[in-house]
Amino acid sequence: MTTEEKPPALDDGEVRLARLNANLAKVDELSKRLTAALTHRRTVDPALHGPAPDVYMKAAAAYLAEMMSNPAKVVEHQINYWGKTLKHYVEAQQTLAKGEFKAPPDPNPRDRRFSNPLWETHPFFNYLKQQYQLNAEAISTAVGDMDNLDPADRKRVEYFTKQIVDMFSPTNFLGTNPDALEKAVETDGESLVQGLENLVRDIESNHGDLLVTLADKEAFHVGQNIATTPGAVVYRNRMMELIQYEPTTEKVHKTPLLIFPPWINKFYIMDLKPANSLIKWIVDQGFTLFVVSWVNPDASYAGTAMDDYIRDGYLRAMAEVRRITGEKQINATGYCIAGTTLGLTLAHLQKAGDDSVKSATFFTTLTDFSDPGEVGVFLNDDFVDGIERQTQQDGILSRFFMSRTFSYLRSNDLIYTPAIKSYMLGEAPPAFDLLYWNGDGTNLPAKMAVEYLRGLCQGDGFAKGEFQVFGNPVSLADVKLPICAIACETDHIAHWKGSFNGIRQMGSRDKTFILSESGHIAGIINPPSKDKYGHYTNDAPVDGAPEDWLKAATFHKGSWWPRWADWLKARSGPLIKARVPGDSLAAAPGTYVVAQPDS
Repeated sequence: MTTEEKPPALDDGEVRLARLNANLAKVDELSKRLTAALTHRRTVDPALHGPAPDVYMKAAAAYLAEMMSNPAKVVEHQINYWGKTLKHYVEAQQTLAKGEFKAPPDPNPRDRRFSNPLWETHPFFNYLKQQYQLNAEAISTAVGDMDNLDPADRKRVEYFTKQIVDMFSPTNFLGTNPDALEKAVETDGESLVQGLENLVRDIESNHGDLLVTLADKEAFHVGQNIATTPGAVVYRNRMMELIQYEPTTEKVHKTPLLIFPPWINKFYIMDLKPANSLIKWIVDQGFTLFVVSWVNPDASYAGTAMDDYIRDGYLRAMAEVRRITGEKQINATGYCIAGTTLGLTLAHLQKAGDDSVKSATFFTTLTDFSDPGEVGVFLNDDFVDGIERQTQQDGILSRFFMSRTFSYLRSNDLIYTPAIKSYMLGEAPPAFDLLYWNGDGTNLPAKMAVEYLRGLCQGDGFAKGEFQVFGNPVSLADVKLPICAIACETDHIAHWKGSFNGIRQMGSRDKTFILSESGHIAGIINPPSKDKYGHYTNDAPVDGAPEDWLKAATFHKGSWWPRWADWLKARSGPLIKARVPGDSLAAAPGTYVVAQPDS
């Protein structure tokens, strides 16, 4: 070859093969990083990784008892499953025998996990899908028909069985996911390299554990493009910062409003962006608004108790709002766990003869835990004992464990689907503010977390009148001021029937209950401008069974926010000149909300 001659150009196939080989080499390097990352996995209590073995032992014992006491039913289940499986196999073979490369008729309902057209048209993928659905149906039926299980055990067995069935969906495996395989071929393996990069990144950032990144962490900055409603931190102590928001109206209602967000998450879920900000909307309605921003605790808060949250959080914030505004009374709102603790605080104030709170609103709040709903599967001693042991060691209940636990309540939406997109398809996490907030969790102090789980969730101490505030028991009957409660129809954390039952037992003679469509977040952060979710109301007393209340309720299109504003205005006094925040320690959203202690 002379110096003027050029090497022969590679054809397209050779170029793609070279790219594929290069990507495979990258996979090898990433595999080494993955192995190294896994070696840094924290040693944690085994109970935090799953239920105790007795859950499965009880299920096995119940099934064995079913076989002994009612063998005909078990045989019927088996024959029905065998028959459907054999019929499915024969239909697939008959279709192929005709020389047609297509799937047999598919009678199964649509499932968004199987949205790729190949699940319907390709014989291999359709066969996998149908057989998986037959298997899932057989397992679900077998568990559902067991008569020898305690109701509480049945809920746990059904829940964890569903988790196992969902985990084994063929969409969750590279070799049986057509979306992942197609993209791997199209990109010459680049999607798999990027997916492995995403996987290694998530494991490295979580100390060797796996928690799927749900949103682009660089797309949002608190105080810059989310949580931007103008205001000022007007008070700070070791438990919280108190934010007062700037008025947008010339006049405001005389009685100020104080909101307590849950300290299990950060308050800016109510202030993601102006278009859906509940905080901005409240200010625009002519209210002087204060919001608590809780500290994100580290191990130095290990001994912080529920009483500390009530004394240095609730009572102090209430006192500061009264001092700053010069008012003798305020209106208060609590969201989720903060609503539960607001109820405890109000019961304490009632017994102390303190009427400084005029009315209270509860967002998606459980105060009666006799039926904690879906989240109850994580409230048995096997989990709570493990949490107690781990928090004694760490000083905190890490946000990692809480985030993972709550994700499993919606595992297909918050674990498997994001994992498929990130790790198999190699996609970057979306720039989605709600998911960003969801991943920006907080720790809980060890003592407070165990008090809450043992005394309220397990012991149902508030409803039983046994939970103590500052050494004295309080009860739901002690909450006697006017109350408005908003629950959400498909809430998987604080189910609406449990919320209703708690409100029903409160001692107030002035109760309003509103049931919003949708879930724990979307049902509350439901701005009128979106006209998305409606709500139910009932003028009858908040009494009896929640199902009966709903049967007699009236459905209204649109958000419940205006209805609540009318309720609040009637309890907020006359209009006065708007109040401007006074001495400022920092601009809103403050400093506590961006702190990231070790977890």
